[in-house]
Amino acid sequence: MAFKITTATERMERPRGKKGVIVGPSGIGKTSLLWTLDPATTLFVNLEAGDLSVQGWTGDSIEGRTWDECRNLACLIGGPNPALRPDQPYSQAHYDFVVSDSGGIDLSKYKTLFVDSITVASRLCFQWAKGQPQAFTEKGKPDTRGAYGLLGQEVIGWLTQWQHTPGLNVWLVGILDKKVDDYKVPYWSMQIEGSKAGLEIPGIVDQLISMVEMRPIDGPPYRAFVCHTMNEWGYPAKDRSGRLDLIEEPHLGKLMAKIDGPAQPAAERLTHTIPTNTPAT
Repeated sequence: MAFKITTATERMERPRGKKGVIVGPSGIGKTSLLWTLDPATTLFVNLEAGDLSVQGWTGDSIEGRTWDECRNLACLIGGPNPALRPDQPYSQAHYDFVVSDSGGIDLSKYKTLFVDSITVASRLCFQWAKGQPQAFTEKGKPDTRGAYGLLGQEVIGWLTQWQHTPGLNVWLVGILDKKVDDYKVPYWSMQIEGSKAGLEIPGIVDQLISMVEMRPIDGPPYRAFVCHTMNEWGYPAKDRSGRLDLIEEPHLGKLMAKIDGPAQPAAERLTHTIPTNTPAT
């Protein structure tokens, strides 16, 4: 194979979609973010069958009820991974099968995929993993550690496949839980089966955003996106684009437009990450 140098101009002109995960407490309105997207170019990947809040939304949707369906959809949209063996998910052989089995479905008009939700996808994956050979000992007894190990590999591979969809925006939503550790200290955690996938998600996606309710002392509560890793509330967040403020309006369409805009100077980004009521150390 011959290597090719990509010039800076070619790299900057290459189509580049936004890939991110949005997490928030149940009922905060994550699914309702569909209303902020163009229905003509958005595909709603409905894994939860929880579309009551967007019944009047006029965009297309597709449903998945098994882990095999989740993998096939990611393979169809993301394309084949040339590094994988024919017997592996997302390989050329897998892609050829899915294309043949899909009946010629046309996805070319879509610019954004809205996947609801990563929480349900992890549950479907765990249910599937518990029936695989890795989930049993040599004597045929269930092996929970083997099932969780397979779960972590599968979910990470699935997320990585979405991450490598060129020119397409992919947003996955999930539930955010408030928990308490052994020292009675509260913290926020993504609701996802197994710990491995939850720990590695921030390193896979470009954007990790917490959609939460803010309760200021001198005003009414409001919903907001928390976008920076360094935030005083401990919400999971990350902004690889360098274009987002610590707090953004909970409008996915405007958020993507801002990510496409000019980058903030490094000094300005650093200032935004330091909580104003916390002394710098």
